[in-house]
Amino acid sequence: MRMPDVTEPFDLVLFGASGDLALRKLIPALYYLHLDGRLHEEGRIWAVTRSTTNLESYLEHIKQAAHQYGTEVEPKIWQSFIRRIRHIGMDLDKASGYAKLAKKLQGANQRCVFYCAVHSRLYPEISEQLFAQNIINEHSIIVLEKPIGSDYQSGQAINRRVAEFFDESQIYRIDHYLGKETVQNLLALRFANSIFEHQWNQRYIDHVQITISETVGVEQRAGFYEGTGALRDMLQNHLLQLLCMTAMEPPSSMAPESVRDEKVKVIKALKPIVGDDLLDKVVRGQYEAGLIQTKDGNEMVPRYRDEPGVSQDSYTDTFVAVKAEIDNWRWAGVPFYLRTGKRLAERSCEIVIQFKEVPHSLFEMQNKKTMANKLVFRLQPDEGVRLQMCEKRIGNHMQVRPMTLSLNNAGQKKRVPDAYERLLADAINGNATLFLREDELMSAWQWADPILQFWQQADQRPEPYNSGSWGPAASTLLLAKDGRLWQENN
Repeated sequence: MRMPDVTEPFDLVLFGASGDLALRKLIPALYYLHLDGRLHEEGRIWAVTRSTTNLESYLEHIKQAAHQYGTEVEPKIWQSFIRRIRHIGMDLDKASGYAKLAKKLQGANQRCVFYCAVHSRLYPEISEQLFAQNIINEHSIIVLEKPIGSDYQSGQAINRRVAEFFDESQIYRIDHYLGKETVQNLLALRFANSIFEHQWNQRYIDHVQITISETVGVEQRAGFYEGTGALRDMLQNHLLQLLCMTAMEPPSSMAPESVRDEKVKVIKALKPIVGDDLLDKVVRGQYEAGLIQTKDGNEMVPRYRDEPGVSQDSYTDTFVAVKAEIDNWRWAGVPFYLRTGKRLAERSCEIVIQFKEVPHSLFEMQNKKTMANKLVFRLQPDEGVRLQMCEKRIGNHMQVRPMTLSLNNAGQKKRVPDAYERLLADAINGNATLFLREDELMSAWQWADPILQFWQQADQRPEPYNSGSWGPAASTLLLAKDGRLWQENN
């Protein structure tokens, strides 16, 4: 009998095992699961790469990457961890490689997780080849990284092809933001505390802000990013997923289908952005040169068009902000302001629930607008929850000032588990709660498509913004014309 926190026995086949995602996130997450005793002793990791390097070279490569990206490696634990790893060099578009993989996995009767940390255009080919080699069985699942496709049509085509070889219950579309501890805490605070859920509606909430900001530029990903941009890379998946978790109705249970049913309802209730709203409620930007703050001081960085691999006349969006609206009873009239961008002033991810002002103020206040209650869920760089309230200033006068109440657990573990740790363990154990269903993904593309089509048809470059700023001026105006400010200005 296995312990409750230990996974089932498994074979995890990692396609793209030498790629950026695998080195930065997936291998470290698997190592920490091993460190915490979460991986079954019979669990094996098959690292699939295009190179023909041997196992020893690959293990040295991931060890160097672990040190480079800050994984706290304990030598003895690392040695026991890498004993799980096997290496297969193969071309993902050639049948011979899959025949080799089939031979390696022959006789395996435990859960097999095929993790696709590669471009989504390869998902149909990988699925077809796995099927042709008779590797897929009732214990198999396939994990698909975002973005799946580049619009509704391509996303639908990829999903339909994968569905020819895997049942929908076997397809795990991953969005790692859903695995973050603070996102789980959002559900706990809402549905385990009547004090919050009672006020989680248009009667008490003025608006919601969701921000994912990065200080880094395109880095070495120009080949991927030029054909993707901020809307496809971040808004259509991460930001919409956070919106769903914030706005969803209470599910009947925490069973996978109950949770996912409620998320789909939110996306389908999103008001389409069409016509004049495409100019009034959407901001598209692209970063220029500027100063970025680093631990070593300020650093001058180039504009996007001067990055290696980027076209000099590129119209790719590196910033997008949207005013989204949900057409249902709970959220009627409550705007959701979403934004994401590269080369911004700081790295952060926050969900800000801005409550309405008190209807009649009895006390002296510095600024009534900025002193309204505010609940902030911070997902990065440090996770936590804080509630802004008002209290009396010490002294004889009846003056009120804002104060912040931290809702973090004082006795929590020193290391907060990474989102990929939670999601990898869930995938191995067959828990699909935090993974996207096909109708959820396609509804998100359906909502985003009019924006993408408008940008493709309009002969207008994205609005420039200086690196190290908070984005284009139009982003500030998006809220200012509603009498509101982004969180960093409050």
